[in-house]
This record gives sequence, structure tokens and C-alpha cells, in this order.
Amino acid sequence: MSGEAALVLKRLAAGPGRSERLTHVESVPPRAGRTGEWPRWVPAEVLGQLADLGITSPWSHQVATAEAAYGGKHVVVATGTASGKSLGYLLPALTTLSIAHAASPHRRAASVLYLSPTKALAHDQLRALSQYKVDGLRATTLDGDSERTERDWARDHATYVLSNPDMLHRSLLPNHQRWARFLGCLQYVVVDECHHYRGVFGAHVAGVLRRLRRICAQYGAHPIFVCASATVAEPAVSGERLTGLPMVEVIDDGSPRGGISFGLWEPPLTSLRGENGAPVRRSAPAEVADLLTDLVVSGVRTVAFVRSRRGAEQVAMTARDNLAEVDPALAEQVSAYRAGYLPEERRRLESMLQSGELTGVAATNALELGIDIAGLDAVLLAGWPGTRASLWQQAGRAGRSGGDALALLVARDDPLDTYLVRHPQAIFGRPVEATVFNPENPYVLGPQLCAAAQELPLTEADYEVFGSTTSAVISQLVRQGLLRERPHGWFWTRRDRAVDAIDIRSAGGKTVQIVEVQTGRLLGTVDGGSAHASVHEGAVYVHAGESYLVRTLDLENHAAIVEPASPDYTTFARDVTEISILATEATETWGSAELSRGWVQVTNQVVSFQRKQLATGDVLDEQPLDLPERTLRTNAVWWTMPDSVVAGLGLDDVPGAAHAAEHASIGLLPLFATCDRWDIGGVSTAKHADTGQLTVFVYDGHPGGAGFAEHGYAAAREWLTATREAIAHCECSEGCPSCVQSPKCGNQNSPLDKSGAVALLTALLGSEA
Repeated sequence: MSGEAALVLKRLAAGPGRSERLTHVESVPPRAGRTGEWPRWVPAEVLGQLADLGITSPWSHQVATAEAAYGGKHVVVATGTASGKSLGYLLPALTTLSIAHAASPHRRAASVLYLSPTKALAHDQLRALSQYKVDGLRATTLDGDSERTERDWARDHATYVLSNPDMLHRSLLPNHQRWARFLGCLQYVVVDECHHYRGVFGAHVAGVLRRLRRICAQYGAHPIFVCASATVAEPAVSGERLTGLPMVEVIDDGSPRGGISFGLWEPPLTSLRGENGAPVRRSAPAEVADLLTDLVVSGVRTVAFVRSRRGAEQVAMTARDNLAEVDPALAEQVSAYRAGYLPEERRRLESMLQSGELTGVAATNALELGIDIAGLDAVLLAGWPGTRASLWQQAGRAGRSGGDALALLVARDDPLDTYLVRHPQAIFGRPVEATVFNPENPYVLGPQLCAAAQELPLTEADYEVFGSTTSAVISQLVRQGLLRERPHGWFWTRRDRAVDAIDIRSAGGKTVQIVEVQTGRLLGTVDGGSAHASVHEGAVYVHAGESYLVRTLDLENHAAIVEPASPDYTTFARDVTEISILATEATETWGSAELSRGWVQVTNQVVSFQRKQLATGDVLDEQPLDLPERTLRTNAVWWTMPDSVVAGLGLDDVPGAAHAAEHASIGLLPLFATCDRWDIGGVSTAKHADTGQLTVFVYDGHPGGAGFAEHGYAAAREWLTATREAIAHCECSEGCPSCVQSPKCGNQNSPLDKSGAVALLTALLGSEA
């Protein structure tokens, strides 16, 4: 598609009624490659096989990564998508395995552990490894799809195991005695796509990796960690936070890259009306389905990224229906791809993508992470993927064979998406975000220390491994009766496994199991902190693309009972929230206003839920719920404004102005704090009891905080300026989902005063309207 990407984009924009939807086109220029010399320590057999694969010389960053790791330094490589980062860690790994085999051909003397966020990526890496016939290399995957015989072979014979943090947490570490021979000779741990580990999940993975380090040390091994990411800011800092080890960073990308024509696309407002009569935009998935249809008709190989499993299926289905009207044969060239498929289904679709049998694919981010699919021409993104890191990761799926590529971000009806498609400078020419997580969050560290104590008693030596708050958290666990102090350390007190109570994607307390009523089958779990909002009675629950209705939520037994159903609606919980300030840790004065951050206690109660029609988004009804209050101790950022300043603004609806500013602030914070809108919450009031002034809070939605509020405080001026611009520049008159309305508002998006929010934020920032 070289040279044609910009023309294809123009043709898409020239379609009927599309003239104003393309808001910006960014041309990312191509880049020439820079090679280096092969390290002298790489065995001839490895170099020969690389030559057979057409790799005659390495890129400069591959050499830098390999030299650092083989030299005994922990390293993080952060270079572009398809830059060949894997060769940087394969060179030292294959070399070490080859040398170990030559020295001890009849026993396993060296091993490598590779960790990825997805099964698909691990299997793709295994396919790449199968090209090498190196003595001592015995590779296999270890995940939830592995049969018992495969797991036994991995434990007893493999020298290169490809797995994920969940398997490490639930299987390898609790059973480390059985894995002693593998762990005792572990030389390298590869943590691929490390930018994926953020928020509470990132904090838990950091704990799992620290547990791995201490178990390996017990068996005499001190492996070198290699972290890899196509996109991460402050890579050394992120790598050190994740592993607890000092990191060398490699960021100078020596690989060649084709050019990208990157478009920003805003769907039009429709005649539909949402909550309180607000105008509604055409949905991003519907728009992407039409664009995917046009690209497939033109023979442009395309992947469309959609945020949800159901959305990916719907986009693929709509595109197939559209294509069948043009040519029934074209409909067979489009498919969905998402997590939840059977392993053989995923492998078949990956093979069809790589062979070119499929021209169009609608995918969740299961295809974002590292799978090497050459020859794709275009990428469609149905909504902002959450971070600039993920944006470039997904856009990098196209043009991987070196040619020019097309990428198109289609905005959702959301404040952040609307802001971005109208402010391209917030995307292009800016560094990607740093990963935000706090491995010392006591709500995360506590369970991880319990799991560590079950694996091996804790000692004071572990303070250095787990961080500065370890001593205080251990003392708390002793008071709770979860750990018992003895002369030789702290021991796990219970007979059950500590890891069984830990969901490494959650810090919300005990998880709630989702059970199908007819069969008793366990479908999955949800974070206990979000269960009230996601699996309340009457909620629509989606698992593996199938819909279920929640019959009951049994809070005492931590279970939600569901039954299969195919409703034409979805559900949204409504709640009421109160907040109190526990401790203020930092304050800045902005004229007569103040910005602060610190600890708060949030009291929340889910009181009802709405049913919204899937096809239109129309609200069908609202039904009451009787659920108990929950409290959350977490971090928050907040700003206050004196009554005299507020009065001088002449606002008609002060509570509505603060409420609208709060909603938009929550919508824009993910641009600066590497979080999702659903990771954070907010409260606003015209006069708060603790401050005596108009106050707007935005808080972390996880116990103990995840670092989001802290980043919001650090970037407050830029964040709140963007918030003001997003509201002021929205084309609606009184507020809509693209600016001040929120899908998770507990007050039916009322009261809201769009113009008042602009006035408040203008006064706060000290700028002119």
C-alpha cells in the first residue's frame, strides 16, 4: 500500500455525508534503519540460523539490549512496534542455553521464563522460537489452555517457558518446590509489553515479580530481568518500579519504519436524544463497521480495534452484512477476534490473518500486543484506547512489512475522545505516558505478602525486596491474625492457599464469583469493590460474548447467580456518594483558589440501575436497588474556590456548574494519569463540610489508591485547562455525553450547567474566557 495510504483516507472522507468527519490528518514520516555488529559472544550456530532467516545484521537497539543483558545488567528496551525487540533478549537467552547445554548436555543447567499479558502473544513468540534449532532450547507455553501433560513436561524438561503473570502467581510460585530445578537455574526473566502493567494490576504484578525473585534466591538463582515495551515513558523508572531492580534503558530505535497517514474522525450528531434531551453522536463501533466495509471492498487489509468483546462481534457482523449486499464472497473475508475464543479458534484466525485469507478483522486489544502479523495496510480504532502508548501500539499493527500505512481514530461520544479529535497536538509530537501504579499500596502489598509468606516465611531481609512500607504492612497482617511471628520470621497462619483469595487485577477486596444457575458452572469473577455496580440483581453480565441476566447477588457468600439471556438492552448502575477528607498531603495556591491532594474516605451506595436500549442508547426505565453502603479509603485530588469568587461569577446554577466540571475532569484525567474513566470517581459540592467552600474532588476508585490522583495533582494545570477546552469547544448547547454528561453519574446527570463549568474553570485557571 506504499504511497496510497493518504489517498485511501481521502476517499473514505469523500463518502456521502462524511465531509466534516475527518478533523485532522497527521503524516508520520518514514525512518531509515541503523545496524550494528553482532556481539562477539553469540555462537556461530545462532548466527548461522539468523542468516538462514534473512537476518544478516542487527539493529543498533538490539545490540544494546543484548549486550546489557548478557553483561549481567537488568534492562528495559522501549522502541517502536515491529522494531525487533525480541532479538535483543533472544540473543543472550539462546547463547546462554547453548553454552549451558554444551557444558552439561544431560541435565537442565539454564532456563528462561518469558511473561506476556496475553496467551496469543506467548503462542506467537513460541512460533518464532520454533525457527531456531539451538542445542539446549526446549520451549513450550504454560497457560490456562495447557493440558496436564504439557504442564508436567514444562516443569520437568523445558528450558524456555512462555507464560503470564497469572500462571506465575497461581501455579508456579505456590508450587515452587515442584519447580525447584527450573527456578534454580533461571538465567533470564523476560517481561514483555510491560506498559500493560499499570494501576492495581501493575501493582499486583510488581508483587508477583518480587515473590519470584525471593523464591529464585532461595534456590540459588538471581536471574536478569529484561522488560520490553513498544511504548512507555521513563522506561527505567517504570522497569524499576515493576521489578524492584535498577534498570538500564534502551530507547534509541535503530529499526526502519514506514510512513503513517494518521487521521482523526468524529462521528456526527444524530437526531436521537439521550438523558435530559441531550444530543447523541453516532456510535464509534457503527462508524467503524462502515469504514471497515469500505476498506475491505477496496482490498485494503484492515484490523479494527474495538474496546469490548461484544463490540468487536457487532462490528464484524455489521461489516459482513454490508459486504454481503455488495458481494457474498466478500463477507467471508471478515471475522471477529477476541479473548474468550477456544485456543484452536484463535490459532486458526491468527493463521488466516497472516496468510491474507482474511481482509478485515474486528478485534479487542488481544491483537494489540505483539503478534507479528505482516502485510496489514490499515488500522481503525473505535475510540481512544486509553493511552498514547496503546494508540501507537495499535496503529503499529499496520505497515509492519515496511510500507506506508493508514491509521484512523474514530471518536466515541465521550469528553476525552471529543477533546482529542479537536486537539491533535495532545496526541502527536508528545511523548507517551509513564505507567502509573503503586507497588506499596497496602491493599495490594498485604495480600502479596500473605502469598509470599505461604511460599516461604518472611524475614527482615524481605523489607528490601518489597519496599519501605513492608514492615508496617506486616505488623497490620499480624494484628489481623493473617501472619504469625516466630523467631525465624513471619508465617502464614491458615490452611487454605493465600493466592486463592487474590485476584491480581483487583484491589477491591474479596472477589465475587459468577455462577450460572442451570449448570452451576463458574463463569468468572468480578472485583468485590465493583460488584454492586456490575452484577447487581437485574444487571446484564457478558462473558465470552454471551449475555446473562443476574438473578441474585449473594453478598454473604460472594456470589452472583446468573442465567443465559439475550436482552436488547444493557444496564448502568446509579449511586450516591459522599466524601470526607482524612489528611491533606500537599496544597498549591492558585490565586484565591487552592489545589490539594491527600487521603479521603468515600461512602458509596448503589441505589438503582437504568436499562438502556442497545441499538439507540435510549433509556428504557430505572429500577431501584436495596444494597448496603460501602466505604473506600483512597487518594484524591481536589480544588476549592471561596464563596466571594463564586458569587462574582454570577452563575445561575452553582451546584450544576461544579457537577459539570467534575464530570469533565474525570473524563479528561485518563489523558494525563494513564487510567480509565472507570478507575476514578468524583464528588462536587457548592459547600463541602470539610473545606467550607465550593469543592470538586476526583479520587482513585481503588482502596489505597493507584497513583492516578497523584498524577492528576502533578499535571493539574494542563489537565484542567484541557477540561475547560473540552467543555467550551463542544458543539452542543447545554451539555451532552461528549462534554459534561457521564454514563456513571448517580444523579441522572442533573443538575449540570455547561456554561457555568466553563466559567468556574476559567476563574480557577486565572485565564480569560
